[in-house]
Amino acid sequence: MRSLGSHPFQCDIHGLKILAERVRAGNVRAVSRLISLLENHPGGREVLRLLDGTTRAMIIGVTGYPGAGKSTVVTRLVSFYRRQGLMIGVLAVDISSPVTGGALLGDRIRMQEHALDHGVYIRSMATRGHHGGLAQATGDAALVLEAAGYDVILIETVGVGQNEVDVVDVAPIVVAVVAPGLGDEVQAMKAGLLEVAHIVIVNKGDLPDADNTLRNLREWCPNVLRTVATTGEGIPELAAAITAYQQSRAVGHVGEARNC
Repeated sequence: MRSLGSHPFQCDIHGLKILAERVRAGNVRAVSRLISLLENHPGGREVLRLLDGTTRAMIIGVTGYPGAGKSTVVTRLVSFYRRQGLMIGVLAVDISSPVTGGALLGDRIRMQEHALDHGVYIRSMATRGHHGGLAQATGDAALVLEAAGYDVILIETVGVGQNEVDVVDVAPIVVAVVAPGLGDEVQAMKAGLLEVAHIVIVNKGDLPDADNTLRNLREWCPNVLRTVATTGEGIPELAAAITAYQQSRAVGHVGEARNC
């Protein structure tokens, strides 16, 4: 694969076919190389046509306000699904480094317990100025992981505000993570996060005011759960709710209407 002169993107089609074959075979280096290609060369999306899209991974978006504990929830879900013998891909969207433009790798650092597990692929993706909580190539990266045979793909957004909800266009199942003590913010969330979330979890559910937050949220969305991700409390129930939603909607690539 090569870039030629000043042209935006040109490539060796034979090289792309080989790369696609290696991705379909589950080669981790090929997966990383293709995702990098998609991040750096918009014209690289042509290679997606060479991938076999017949596999059906469960794609789960995890979003929420900064500080709600999204990374810890994702880490616990990875552990849960790995105990079932599933292959897990994680796309962790992070803010961009002001120096290099790459991801600051905060999410990857917080997921170190899975770094040596060959059944888990973790990729940090920089927003690079893209709004909506995702990187521009996040959706394409999910397609690559699906083609590579990963059973579950977890997409963790950067900390978002109420209107940054692009994850719904990429993930058929969206989990919104909130923390106790939202108060009047619940009203604002009705026009944002709660409108696209299929499941809402109140993380840090052992803190004061967790019961009030649960009660307020359930007035708007009945599918609200309590978790304490640092201890793993509520994670099996969350996984069960995800499975129930998947089965009830038979979701795949395309996003469904919200469940709340």
